[in-house]
Order: sequence, then C-alpha cells, then structure tokens
Amino acid sequence: MTGQVGRQARLDARPGQGHTGLMTLLGHELEGQVIRPPAEAESILLQVTLGCSHNKCAFCPAYKGKRFAIKSPQRIQAALDHAAAHLPEARRLFLCDGDALILPQDRLEGLLRDIRQRLPQVARVSAYANAKALARKTGAELARLRGLGLSTLYLGLESGSDAVLADMGKWGDVDEHLRQAAKARQAGMKLSVTVLLGLGGRGLARQHAEATGRALSRMDPEQAAALALMIVPGTPLHERLERGEFEPQDDQGLLQELYWLLEALDLSSGLFFSNHASNPLRLRLRLPRDKQAGLAQVRAALEGRAPLVPWAYRRL
Repeated sequence: MTGQVGRQARLDARPGQGHTGLMTLLGHELEGQVIRPPAEAESILLQVTLGCSHNKCAFCPAYKGKRFAIKSPQRIQAALDHAAAHLPEARRLFLCDGDALILPQDRLEGLLRDIRQRLPQVARVSAYANAKALARKTGAELARLRGLGLSTLYLGLESGSDAVLADMGKWGDVDEHLRQAAKARQAGMKLSVTVLLGLGGRGLARQHAEATGRALSRMDPEQAAALALMIVPGTPLHERLERGEFEPQDDQGLLQELYWLLEALDLSSGLFFSNHASNPLRLRLRLPRDKQAGLAQVRAALEGRAPLVPWAYRRL
C-alpha cells in the first residue's frame, strides 16, 4: 500500500479486455486488479507476473484471492507487440504485478532487451520490489538489470520496527530490508520507499514511528512516502480488528506518528510525501531543506490550527 510514489492506484481488468479503448491506454490483457504507483499514471503497464509471491502481509488487500504466477513469454511478447502498435509515444513502462523482480534473472534480462528493441522510445522502466525478490539477486545481477534500463524500484518497508514487521507477516526484518535497499542503490537504481502510519496500532505507535524514521534515514532513498493505514475487510488485520485484537489510530494518533517519524528522519537529499489520499494531512517536502517547515505544519494540525482532509475525500 503506497502513496504519491506508492502502490495505490488500482485498475480492474479481466482477461480478454486488452483491445478495448481503456486497455489500449493502459496495457494488454491485464488480469485481475492491477495496482501501479500514481507516478506511473502515464506508463505502459506490462504485466509479467500475477499477484505477489509472498502475499502474507496481514494489512494488505492487494492480491488476496489472486494466485501468484509468472506469465508466459508468448503473452508478454503479445503485450509488447500491442504497446509498440498502440503506444508509440509512451516514454515510461511499469512492470506489473507486485512481484515482477522475482522473475529469473535470464528472463528479466531478456525482457529488458526486448523492451529496448521493441519500444526504443521508452526512457524509464520501473517495478515494485520487495526484500524477498531483491535477496534472490546479486549486486552484479541488479547492476546488469540497471544497465538494461530498469532504473527505479518501489520498495514497501512499511515499518522500521522488527516487532511490527513480524506482527504483520512481512518477509524479512529491518536489517534485511536495509541490506537489500543498499544493494539496489549500489547497483545504480533509484528507490522510492513507502511506510504505513498506524501499522503498530496504538500500543506500538511511538516505537513504530521513530524506528521507521531511523530506518528511512539509513536507507536514504531518493523518495519516501508515508501512507495512513486503512484496514480493509477480508484481510487478516481486519479479522483481528473485529476480534478486538488490534486498536487502530485515530487522526490525532496518525498525526503524532507523522511528527515522530519526521522528527527522526534525516535524508541527505530526497523527497518526503504524506500526500496520499489515505492521509489526514498532506505534505510534500524536500529534505533536509523543508524538515522544520514540515514539523511546523504537523504541529499546527495537532493543535487544531490547520485543517485535515475530510474523511469523504480519503481512500486507498
């Protein structure tokens, strides 16, 4: 679940819709619910996997009911043919679904070569990446992917607290995420990292927020985005909520977490967003330049001196 630079723009598609006007603008034969970062709104959507190979995060509704699979080379080639015929001016391409980087290295390298050959106008290729997929690649393999055009990875850290990550069923602890992020950056890739305000509930709020700020500081990505947790029916976290086993944050709690996170956050030169539609207060900051101004905005909201986004305008 991500923000302005995250994972929350959703498109519903069914097999066989690839030749309608809508799908011509987005991709070819997209299956199921397709999620892409808002920053990829004008990108070609090339679906190379279905779902997520982990798919065990308690809070995430994105791929529930969608069995993980890798699309056949023939179907991927058909999608490239479609893009070459119908999207000759598109300069960005996003690899879907949530786990494209899990593809075997030779498949990924071949795919990137095909993109370069069939879509020479594409200047940027990006994908979601999780720590599990990154751990399966060596630094040299990631560098080869970067050399073939894969330039930006969207990574969901979610929390800098090991206790929260374990509680939510995330793959890997904080140190694992830090190692994999560093490997990707050393390979020359840009990182856009997302975290979730409220993920620790009220009980772990301060631990979650401050640890997340520290972890983002150590990652030092080009972009970071904080979303607000929205608990969706059908997820394990919603079941815990129904049983009274999880106490969610209210707006005041989310704002306090945003303050603690920002207070602990030190990026050498990066963008920080809290402007996703789920957030009660929307910020867009260039750090370190705007840190104090951002903290002042959050303080004003905490003290009731700044308006919050009405609930009617908040969504995943």
